[in-house]
Amino acid sequence: MKPTKLYCNLFGHNYVETKKVTNHVKEYTCKCCKKQVTTSSTGHLIELTEKRQEINSALERIYNNRLMRLQQKMISSSIY
Repeated sequence: MKPTKLYCNLFGHNYVETKKVTNHVKEYTCKCCKKQVTTSSTGHLIELTEKRQEINSALERIYNNRLMRLQQKMISSSIY
């Protein structure tokens, strides 16, 4: 067993945020063993599978488009 895997088994993972998808959904990676997780719809950490990466990418795109529309709306309403 790898020393980093042993460390995570004994003490737990040391996750750092690697990507902010939205205000509520984030992706994390363990500093030691590089395990990747994301937040679920209930707020718990779940394994980041390829399918969940696709879902997060689509969610991020929708979220960013919405933010841009809101910013444009605020700018255009402040002009008039």
